[in-house]
Amino acid sequence: MDIMVEEVNGGLWIAATDRGKLQGLEVDPPTEEVRWGTIFWAKVVRIDKALDAAFLALDGRNEGILHNADVRIKDKKGAVTKGGAVAIGKLLKPGQMLAVQAKSGYLRHEDEFEFIREDKVPKVSMDITLPGRFLIYAPMMESNQVSSRIRNKKLREQMMKMMDSFPLKGLILRASSEDTQMDILLREAKILQSQWEKLQPEFTGDKPKRILDGPNAFQRTIGDQAGNNIERIEVVTMDRYREIEQWCEIFGPDLIPKIQAIELEDGESDLSLFDHHGLLGDIEDLFQDYALLLSGGSLIIQETSALTAIDVNRGGDDRPAMDVNIEAAQEIARQIRLRNIGGIIIIDFLKLQNQEDRQKFLKSLTPIFDTDPCTVQVHGLTALGLVEITRKRRTPPLSERLDTIDALGGF
Repeated sequence: MDIMVEEVNGGLWIAATDRGKLQGLEVDPPTEEVRWGTIFWAKVVRIDKALDAAFLALDGRNEGILHNADVRIKDKKGAVTKGGAVAIGKLLKPGQMLAVQAKSGYLRHEDEFEFIREDKVPKVSMDITLPGRFLIYAPMMESNQVSSRIRNKKLREQMMKMMDSFPLKGLILRASSEDTQMDILLREAKILQSQWEKLQPEFTGDKPKRILDGPNAFQRTIGDQAGNNIERIEVVTMDRYREIEQWCEIFGPDLIPKIQAIELEDGESDLSLFDHHGLLGDIEDLFQDYALLLSGGSLIIQETSALTAIDVNRGGDDRPAMDVNIEAAQEIARQIRLRNIGGIIIIDFLKLQNQEDRQKFLKSLTPIFDTDPCTVQVHGLTALGLVEITRKRRTPPLSERLDTIDALGGF
């Protein structure tokens, strides 16, 4: 796996490739107002009884919505009570200050409606977590856990047994940490715990403020690819080189020798590193409503406000429907990961003739979509024979994240 780091008009672009094929793309646009994972000292502005939620002033400019289920109240003894048992108005009141974390990103657009829409306000939670490369530290959690994305029962039992003997609590073992040595995990756990302790003096005062930015595009990519062997990290700007080197000194000392400062003849032009590796065409393709399969078939991808519909076309492929569907599923998993499609996804695969084949195919989908760093659930077949899945993304879709970046005109 190779990681490429670009900077365009103040925005950070990160591409992950495997044998030259684009497998990951993360972008932090300069228009990003609230980044996923950012921690705020926020003020309750108003309680919405209909939504059973509170609207919070995050930083003097942006508002967030805190649903009742995401409330966490810690008493003097350190015990944590989760919200949901009673109305949120009985737990919080206007003017109250809270430590919260953004659980979704928010981009400001010039043509945005003036009124507030619930789905356009960043969601926040009092269940704060600090992500590392292999671990997630959850100070509100009293025990250790294993990521829910690890579905193999035997593996989960092995990892839980390892976490039970861990000297620190409040840790979530990420799926990528399967083969990581205990001393590396312990080192990272202590770093994350120390980081949280250093933030405590910031949670004071009666004015909302931003405390700690969430992981940027590079940090998210390294966390997503932690289970893969990273061969090299190419960077074209020295400011980013030093920033990445500093982060790796803390969370990935083994990655430092793999960081390379790349000089290109056209290094000052936008996305010159991506262009050098032939990735611009692949990125352009992500804005088409179709994707081609190597065997001759294709995918038609239609996004709506309610869901995304994907149709699998056989094209000139005369292989059995099962084989075509497996190839299509692998490409669909890649496309929704790169395009960062979230919510409900309905897929019309080629029809399989018998129940045994349908069940076998459904069973094969889980490991295919488990390669996604975001949680993907395969819900099965609808009454019409369509496959229904859901994906919980962290940041706005790629189309929105690139919508206001002028560099797109230079592709």
